[in-house]
Parts: sequence; structure tokens; C-alpha cells
Amino acid sequence: MSPTATTTPQRVLKVHAADNVIVALQDLRQGEVINFEGEDYVLANDIMAKHKFVTQDLAVGDEVTMYGVLVGKASQPIPVGGLIHTGNLKHAASTFTGKTKAYSWTAPDVSAYQGKTFDGFHRADGKVGTANYWLFVPTVFCENRNLDFIREALDKQLGYGKTEKYQNYAARLLNLYKGGATTEEILKQTQLPSQTDAPQHRVFPNIDGIKFLTHQGGCGGTRQDSGALAGLLAGYMNHPNVCGVTVMSLGCQHLQVAELKEELYKRNPGFDKPLYIYEQQQSQSEEALLAEAIRQTFVGLVEANKQTRQPAPLSHLVLGVKCGGSDGFSGISANPAVGYAADMLVALGGSVVLAEFPELCGVEQELVDRCVDQATADKFIHLMRTYAGQAEAAGSGFDMNPSPGNIRDGLITDAIKSAGAAKKGGNAPVVDVLDYTEPVTKPGLNLLCTPGNDVEATTGKAGSGTNLILFTTGLGTPTGNPVCPVIKVATNNALAERMADIIDINTGSIITGDDTIQTMGHKILDYCISCASGKVTPKAVLLGQDDFIPWKRGVSL
Repeated sequence: MSPTATTTPQRVLKVHAADNVIVALQDLRQGEVINFEGEDYVLANDIMAKHKFVTQDLAVGDEVTMYGVLVGKASQPIPVGGLIHTGNLKHAASTFTGKTKAYSWTAPDVSAYQGKTFDGFHRADGKVGTANYWLFVPTVFCENRNLDFIREALDKQLGYGKTEKYQNYAARLLNLYKGGATTEEILKQTQLPSQTDAPQHRVFPNIDGIKFLTHQGGCGGTRQDSGALAGLLAGYMNHPNVCGVTVMSLGCQHLQVAELKEELYKRNPGFDKPLYIYEQQQSQSEEALLAEAIRQTFVGLVEANKQTRQPAPLSHLVLGVKCGGSDGFSGISANPAVGYAADMLVALGGSVVLAEFPELCGVEQELVDRCVDQATADKFIHLMRTYAGQAEAAGSGFDMNPSPGNIRDGLITDAIKSAGAAKKGGNAPVVDVLDYTEPVTKPGLNLLCTPGNDVEATTGKAGSGTNLILFTTGLGTPTGNPVCPVIKVATNNALAERMADIIDINTGSIITGDDTIQTMGHKILDYCISCASGKVTPKAVLLGQDDFIPWKRGVSL
């Protein structure tokens, strides 16, 4: 939603005409008179940027509305011009039922993108990858150690080793210590060594990396956990950004190789990528097992390196949208700009995946009404209510989702956070609702059941087939994914400057009035196309942020 016009557009913002709170875009001081839409508001408190003040006197129990929806109720009297905070506002959200009205949508103008393509890796099943990775998959945590040995053997030899600047830094400190330096002298060594290990020459230039999905599952938990892990791992094995897979199994674990293969072929009966499976309890020795796995994988890499990027229509992009380390600007800059880019991709025939169900609390009815049919709406309602019930049974309702960092930066209730988070999904109709690990099969906006937890959510999106992820952040979150490029989008200028090493796109220009949501949406989509073609590499990929955490149902928000 575009910001409402004001007489002081760079200082305050009212997101929706029905709201009874106003957002501070800059720090405001107690006693200031803020003129907005012809009304004067005398501030009863200091209002820091990203926080909100109320536009009317509120008694205990009165509703607070933002983004046009209920986001809380006053727990203490709040005077007009008063700051809302955790001491005077409690989470509240509207109830939701089945579809209440028909939904119509006007797609954005995408004429500038008609006929555009990206250069990707074409797979036999018709999907197109935005990258090309070889994947090592353990069926159980007992094999993590073997994967560590294989990683050590292959990464640096094949040109995928990461920077050694921290090792070199530690070596410098050690040498100083051995040379008799005092602790004061050692503490003065604040400058890291210059980058001497520039990116190595890749032996296989068309292979973007070898990735290792180490995890703590596969045995010892419930059989349901192992079943969900099987679906997740199968999704990664079948991912369009994966060119081949080596599976390492112990043999006696809950997650059997047969179950993993069943999940894999259920997703893709014609799966034809190289697939090498090794079971340690059937091997002659650990040494023989690892040598064979390395040898066979090397031969597989030789063959996979023959694949090259070829043009593909933008309809083959499957875009995940995610927020993490959110702040009070997330819902008015980065998230709606990402949502506009998402709407453009839907209009071009692509797919978009909005997840994080705890962060859809309070906007459920809007999403229900956007579903293309009642069956789709019913599935969303069932998953939301089941997940909420599981969280409450564990002693943590959705209202406990906001983190201390979220709250400090203006997201006082889960409903405020959720209403802003949902903006990432744009305004397109909801064509499908997916449970955790279910694959994306339909073009358009899809809802996927995952936690709000950054890594669990990105892990789940990639497992369902996203080949790019847009990740918005107001506080700065160093999260990535092993096989799906994660593009970081900052909500504000200060973050983009302070953490430039992790940020790819800055939408702070929306806050300052130098960009609109629409113009920034175009910039975001352009970046996605370049990234999908391998022309730009997101910071999360450069930094090797290969985060992978499977979700255990009901214990995470």
C-alpha cells in the first residue's frame, strides 16, 4: 500500500486511512506539534523513529488499528499523541472464518518485462535452476562427521574454499604471543590481514559449489520428525539448483534410504540426476566408504560440469519472500516493495511463496478472502489453527512471536509485526496453500506453512522449490541457504550503511521519499533477474551462509 500523502511526508506516516496510530519516520520529541492531514497532535512522549503514537485518547480495552486491521488493545489509558509500547498495549487480532467475499486483483503493468529471460540451468523435468550445486545429504546426524571429512577433502581442492583471513588473523596473534608480546599489544591488533586468498580458480566452472546438509535429525526423535525430514531432504535433492546428490546413510536409523527415495520419486517420478547412495554399516571400513564416495562424486562433478546456463522465461522463477530481524519500517518500505516485485512476477507467470504462518496472525481473513476457492481457504484455515494450537500447547502462542529486537524497533505486538510482514506477499490471489515440505506446483502466490524462525523458514522455502529468496531485514540478519540464493533487502539507510557486508538492496530511499514502492519494486525484480542469471552474487552466497535447520512441528515460532 502506498503511503498516504501528508504535509510532513518525511517525518510521519499513516499507513492506512482507518488507522488510529501514526508512524514516526524520524525521532520526534515530547511537546512537538505534528500537523497531519489538517490535524495537530501534541506529542505526549518522545517518539523514536519506527515507533507510533495514537491519534485519539484510548481507554483500557480500546482497539488499536494499523494497516487497517486490529493489532492490539490498550491495557492502560493512552492519551492522544502518546507512544504505544508493551506497557500500554497488548496483542489482539481479529478472528477469521471461511471466504466472506469474492476477490479481484488488478495486476501491475509488466510490459517492460515481456519477453525478458534469465540464464538458468534447465532440468529434465522442465524446471530451471538459478545456480548449479552438488549436494551431500546425510540421512541421520551420525553421518555429519563423515560429511565434514568429505568437505575438507573437496572444497579447497576444487576451488570452493572460503576465506582464510580469520585463520591468518589468529595465526598472527599466536605468533605475537610466542614472541613475547603483552596482552595489551595483542589487543591492539584490530586490523584483519589483507585478503590474500582471492577466490580460487574453480576446477569445475559450471558447478557453483558443493553443499552439505548436516542436521540433527533422522533418528532418536519421533517417526513423524523423520518423515518430515525425508520430505524436506527429497525436496532439496529434487531442487532445480541441484545437479547431483550423494547420500550418506548409517543404516539403522529411523529415516531409511527406502523412505527417502520414496519421497523423492513421489515428487519427481522421472528423477534422473546422478544419485549415489552409501550405507556405512554395509561398508568394509570408514576409509573405504569415504574414498568411494569422494571418487564417485568427483566423476559425477565432471559430468555435471558440462551443463551450462541457457535462456529461460521469467515464469520459471519461484520466488520465496521472507523477513527477519524486522523493524518498524519493514512493513512500509522493504516488505511492500518486495510485495510489488512479487506481484509483477505473478503477472509474468512466475510463482511466489509467502510463509511464516505465526507472522500472518491478524491478517488471516484477508488471505482467506484472497484464496481462489473455498478448498484452498479451508486448507489455510486448518493449518493456521492447527499450528496455533500446537504452539499454545507448548506454552507459546503466536502473541509471543516478536523478539526483543523487534519490540525495541517498534513492532510492539505480533499483529503489528504480522500485518507488516504480510506485505511481502503483494496483493495477488492465493492459488495454493502448502503444508511444510509440499512442493510448489502452481504459478501465482502460494502460502507455505513454516515457522517465522529465519533459518527454519528459508530452509522450508527452498525445500518446496524456491530458486530465489528475497529476505527483508531492518536490524540485520546474516542468514542464507545452501542451494537457494538469498538476497538481503534493508528497510532503512542506517542498516544498509552499517552492515553493507550482508545487504544487497536498500529500500531506505522509500522512507526518505526518494523512491516509491513501485520504483523500488522494479529495482528489486531487476536484481532478481540478474541474480538468477549468475550476473550478480548475493552477499549471503559470497559469505558462505549455508544455513539449514529442519523444523520440528509445533515447537518453533
